[in-house]
Amino acid sequence: MREKISVALASYNGEKYIKEQVESILANLQEGDELVISDDGSRDRTLEIIGSLSDPRIKVVKGPGRGIKKNFENAIANCGGKYIFLSDQDDIWEKGKVDTCIRYFAEGVNVVVHDCRVVDDEGNTVIPSFKEFRGLGPGVIKNIWKNTYIGCCMAFRADLKDTVIPVPNNIEMHDQWIGILGELKGKSIFIDDKLIRYRRHGDNASEIAHHHPVMVMIRNRWNLVWNVLKRLSFKVAS
Repeated sequence: MREKISVALASYNGEKYIKEQVESILANLQEGDELVISDDGSRDRTLEIIGSLSDPRIKVVKGPGRGIKKNFENAIANCGGKYIFLSDQDDIWEKGKVDTCIRYFAEGVNVVVHDCRVVDDEGNTVIPSFKEFRGLGPGVIKNIWKNTYIGCCMAFRADLKDTVIPVPNNIEMHDQWIGILGELKGKSIFIDDKLIRYRRHGDNASEIAHHHPVMVMIRNRWNLVWNVLKRLSFKVAS
């Protein structure tokens, strides 16, 4: 049997799609794996739906109520596996996602990012390859300038937990933070396998193509660089 896998899923009012997503994740997991769901105070049927699945691999923890970054941080902090996969609440995992990513971890990489198909709320493909559409790929400067570490397509070694947690309050997103730190401390790989159906709809927490005003973009990049330097300096000093 392979090493234990953890999936960190952040949920909030996800009743519409979460059953299909959770079932697709569980189909990829073995007996000793876990799906850690940090729920940030859902007011719909999200928790009821999760509870109805009655699977011992599902572990629900109370979210901090401070937004998506801190909700993912909470999920990651509660993961006990050797490898951690990030998951949104509304996508669909393809069969073989975990096993495919694990092969690359065996080669010594820190972070694996795979391709995906973008689908609409009915499951129809709207973008056949997000990797090509977005230009996903490694490179610290590249990903500071334009983030291509897409959380729902990411997995990383749990050894990175002590480096990436806590996620700074003044950076834009957790996935960019994890990806860049993982790359600086080792190697990241972007693979062509399309391992999820990435669902885009009106209720998503993020948008595929969203640009802040110029001054906000400059501030966000500065905050990211400053926090990365502080975090790595602190870890070296420790």
